[in-house]
Amino acid sequence: MSRIPPQTSSRHPLRRCLPAVFSLIVALMPSACSTVRKSNTLMPEAGDSGIRLQIFLDGNGFGPGVVDGRNGEFTRKALELYGQSHGLSPSFEPDTRYIRPYTVYTVTDSDVGTLGTMAESPQELAKQEKLPYVRLSELIGERFHTTEAFLQELNAGVDLNRIPAGTVLRVPNIRNPFSFKQFPSRYPAAAGAGGGERRVVVDTQSRMLRVLDSDRLIAAFPITPGSTEHPAPLGSWRVVGAVPWPWYRYDEGVLKRGERTDVFYHLPPGPNSPVGILWAGLNRPGVGIHGTSSPETIGRAGSHGCIRLANWDVATLHT
Repeated sequence: MSRIPPQTSSRHPLRRCLPAVFSLIVALMPSACSTVRKSNTLMPEAGDSGIRLQIFLDGNGFGPGVVDGRNGEFTRKALELYGQSHGLSPSFEPDTRYIRPYTVYTVTDSDVGTLGTMAESPQELAKQEKLPYVRLSELIGERFHTTEAFLQELNAGVDLNRIPAGTVLRVPNIRNPFSFKQFPSRYPAAAGAGGGERRVVVDTQSRMLRVLDSDRLIAAFPITPGSTEHPAPLGSWRVVGAVPWPWYRYDEGVLKRGERTDVFYHLPPGPNSPVGILWAGLNRPGVGIHGTSSPETIGRAGSHGCIRLANWDVATLHT
């Protein structure tokens, strides 16, 4: 059994990945192209060992999905891909004893002041200045890469949406908490030509997005790659532009039939935008890689032909 020491370097292999987004190649592949394989990997059960493993994977660029301590599909896939990226045996088990599974977070005035409301209809949403968080549990859950339900489990007896600033909450001790306020409003200039060897491979069957630098796997994240009605297009595509805090064109014709119509609404940016905090468009109109307002549904609920990630995974790609 191999033991994996903690990562000590502060330089993440994805550093400044998407500023060079014009050189990214996106390959969408069916299951035959997947490198994920079944194995006898030793997996912890739910509890502290499970949360430590997810924190380890999440902090090393191999997203397990939501961090909730459960032995789920994406935790297993992330572990296998992490092992492959480091040339490890399929039976390895990372040594996560050094990881403290939980920490505390003090709710701030800014957290409470950030909350807003969301209209019901697209007509009314289009009149809003932004699409904000509407619940404190939503904001804190996304910040610590977890679900509102698990956050409530960790803080039993606390009404998470009726607490004042200064309240101390128990949260997963992840390495890089997500803060939408720190996500940039624009990208810096593209990196040099060295980024041209970086590729994104989307496996539509395993529902994992892999980032490769030349032939070296450096990161992987769970995704929703389209749906039965609107599958993500197979083939090789180029990312032609990345827009932080995108406006979203709501068109029922596109959503229901894949056809643009003259009846649509422009929904403003915000963490609760249907496309999250980032839109990276491909050289196929209307198709892109983007965030989401519902991270707990990644890999489960379908999208409309696009590749959807949790906002915190999109932020990892950027930073």
